[in-house]
Amino acid sequence: KIDGDHETQVQAIETCILDGAKGILITASDTSSIVPAVTQAREAGLVVIALDTPLTPIDAADATFATDNFLAGELIGKWAAAQVDTSSAKIGMININVSQPTVGVLRNQGFLTGFGVELGDPNKWGDETDERIVDNEVTNANEEGGRKAMENLLTKDDGVNVLYTINEPTAAGAYKTLQDFGRTDDVTIVSVDGGCPGVQDVADGVIGATSQQYPLLMAALGVEAIKKWADEGVKPEPTPGKEFFDTGVALVTDTPVEGVPSITSADGLELCWG
Repeated sequence: KIDGDHETQVQAIETCILDGAKGILITASDTSSIVPAVTQAREAGLVVIALDTPLTPIDAADATFATDNFLAGELIGKWAAAQVDTSSAKIGMININVSQPTVGVLRNQGFLTGFGVELGDPNKWGDETDERIVDNEVTNANEEGGRKAMENLLTKDDGVNVLYTINEPTAAGAYKTLQDFGRTDDVTIVSVDGGCPGVQDVADGVIGATSQQYPLLMAALGVEAIKKWADEGVKPEPTPGKEFFDTGVALVTDTPVEGVPSITSADGLELCWG
């Protein structure tokens, strides 16, 4: 119903068990609160595969098909660092909600790492001491939240010139606020997702760069994995060296940076979703 609503997901898992499902694909709204229900499903013989968002702990699911969200953040961080004088940057951070072990933390911490900011605890955001960070705002990952978060950041420091956004709807909202303040030309915006509207925003100059993930591939591979479990009793294996099966990520920008692999917005529109 809203971001963080785990009760509805628990009910859905219980329904799947009662209906005799062979497996479940789930993108967790709360990575730890659903674990008891996931355990119940696995004990009932279902295979449970997390999509994009690893559970806490990650091995609470049988497998995870996901973007490397830390890498996604790192790519946009490196790209942003090449656009500005990093020594005098004023960074605004627009997140999903209060820090918890989710993709929001991975993207946030990846961005800061790519930009060259020393992390505090990598399992949460907001504890960094770098004076270049103006503040962290929360948005519920929607456009209106992005608009309000940008207003708050500009109130705290109207010199913000680098903006990390958790996803492209929040970036679009932030851009509308920047339009109101006449600041669209001097703030570098980066994001993560790679949906078609977001990639179009890259093409239109709203977003400087976004990291594109591939949820359709995650879902397709997940369905195949459930079928293989049902037919052969075989569970999927993670990508070598990782705790999950990596479905890939690509930086989308029309201003490429040497040493940071990327594709154009035209390429991104051929691969986008949503």
